[in-house]
Amino acid sequence: MNLLRRPRRLRSTPQLRALVRETALSPDDFILPLFVSEKVKGRVAVGSMPGVFQLDENELVAEVAAAYANGVRAVLLFGIPAVKDERATQAYAEDGVVQRSLRRLRREVPDLILITDVCLCEYMSHGHCGITDFHEGIPHVHNDPSVELLVATAVSHARAGADVVAPSDMMDGRIGAMRAGLDAAGFESTIIMSYAAKFASAFYGPFRDAAESAPQSGDRRSYQMDAANAREALREVELDVAEGADLVMVKPGLPYLDLVWRIKERFGLPTAVYSVSGEYAMLKAAIANGWLEEKPAVLEQMMAFKRAGADLIITYWARECVEWLKNGAV
Repeated sequence: MNLLRRPRRLRSTPQLRALVRETALSPDDFILPLFVSEKVKGRVAVGSMPGVFQLDENELVAEVAAAYANGVRAVLLFGIPAVKDERATQAYAEDGVVQRSLRRLRREVPDLILITDVCLCEYMSHGHCGITDFHEGIPHVHNDPSVELLVATAVSHARAGADVVAPSDMMDGRIGAMRAGLDAAGFESTIIMSYAAKFASAFYGPFRDAAESAPQSGDRRSYQMDAANAREALREVELDVAEGADLVMVKPGLPYLDLVWRIKERFGLPTAVYSVSGEYAMLKAAIANGWLEEKPAVLEQMMAFKRAGADLIITYWARECVEWLKNGAV
C-alpha cells in the first residue's frame, strides 16, 4: 500500500499522543458539590450515591479543608434544613445552615471559591422550587413571588461570604432580579452562575435522596425544560445572559453534550456542566460490578465534557479527578 496519509503515525507512542492532544483536563476545571445538613450528626452516607454524604457543619469544614489541601479550588453547597415550611424561610435566614457554613468556610479556608445553590426546593415543605398552590394534586408554582424569595436567598448567601450564587430554580426573570438585588445590597462583585439550561430529567433521583428535595406531589415539568427542546435552551441562555449572568450551566451533562457545544459556540461565556447524580450512580454501579474500571471511565467522561466546550465541571468525582491529574493521568 502506498498511503500518503497515515493518521496512526501520530498515535504510535505516548509522547506523540501527548504532543498532538487537542483537549486537556486541569485540576482547576472541577467543582465539588457537597450537602450540609442540620438533621445529621457527623456524616451520613447517601445510599444511592456511594462515596457521597450528608455532612453536619463540622464535617463539612473538615471535608472542604481536606479537598482544598488535595487541590480542589471550588465547592458548590446545598443545604438541608431541620425545618421546612411553605415559604422556604430557612433558605434566606441569616442563621440558616448554608449561611452559617459559609461564614465558617470563609474563615477557615479563606482562598476557597464558595458557590451556593440558590433554590427553594430543599426548604419548601412540598419540595417545589417556589411558592406553590395545588389543585387536585397538580402544583402551580407562582413565578414572581418565588423570584422575590430567590433574590433574598442570594443576597443572604453573598452577605455570608459566597463568591458565586447559582440559581437552579428555572423561574422566569430571576437572573435580572437577582443581579439588581445583589447590586442594591452592595454585592456588585458577587458572580451569578445560572443554571441556564436545566432540564426536567430522569437523572436527578439520587440527588433528591441526598438533598431531601423530592416534590411531594406532581413534578417539575412546568418550570424545568423539556428534554426534547434544544432551540428553547438557547433562548433560555440568551435571556439569562441578557439579564446579567456571568457564567452559564447545562444540567444534566452527558445527555446534553450537544447543547454544551452549541451554547459555548454561540455565547462564548464561561460554561459549566453539571454531571448529575444519576450519571454518577450509573457509573458507580458499573464499577462496583466490575464492568468498568473507575479512573479511565471517569476521566473519559470528564474529557467529553471538556471537549464539548465546558470550562467548568461540577462532579462528585472532583476530588478524585484532581488527585488523578496531579499524579499524571490524562
